[in-house]
Amino acid sequence: MLFSRQKTQMISAEDALPGRAARPFNVPERHYVLGTLLDGEPGETAYFGMGCFWGAERRFWETPGVVSTAAGYQGGFTPNPTYEEVCSSRTGHAEVVKVVFDPAVVSYRDLLKVFWEAHDPTQGMKQGGDVGTQYRSALFVTSDEQKQAALESRDAFQPVLNSGGYGEITTEIADAGEFYYAEDYHQQYLAKNVNGYCGLGGTGMSCPVGVAKAPGASAE
Repeated sequence: MLFSRQKTQMISAEDALPGRAARPFNVPERHYVLGTLLDGEPGETAYFGMGCFWGAERRFWETPGVVSTAAGYQGGFTPNPTYEEVCSSRTGHAEVVKVVFDPAVVSYRDLLKVFWEAHDPTQGMKQGGDVGTQYRSALFVTSDEQKQAALESRDAFQPVLNSGGYGEITTEIADAGEFYYAEDYHQQYLAKNVNGYCGLGGTGMSCPVGVAKAPGASAE
């Protein structure tokens, strides 16, 4: 993405940009691919930061059971930021995907498996060639159940990563604060720009937290 050479030191609340009281741009009402509401669609909500939100959002809207996704900013201090402000590393926000899903079809633990396997959670304030605090790996949870699942999946994945020569997981796991929608052109970017940039890349390691076996299914 643009502005990829960024500071890797988190800014303090006191030094963050002041932001504004209202969003300075419009966002579309409906999802470009799924046709569902971008804001207000019923279901359980989860938030995932995996580096560049373009590829991350596509990974989730392609997951069965996901009813809506949106690109945005979360985890920082600046209210209603712009993309340029987030890329300045002076807001504290990460690029995040909001995922609304039907838990009767796909569980939060299933989505965590997608999250862990689709990026490298050991890179700190970067993801591949994208460097800066906005590209950090993050899980912003909306309930105690989500937090427990996030922590358990992290702890289950760590020895798998170690066995593959990877270091310690640096993923931030925190309660979800305000989610700020990104600009119109960021929403479902890779569906609108089929040859667009996608720096998303996993480790090739399999996270042992995911789809539960159906009742009566034999063990592999």
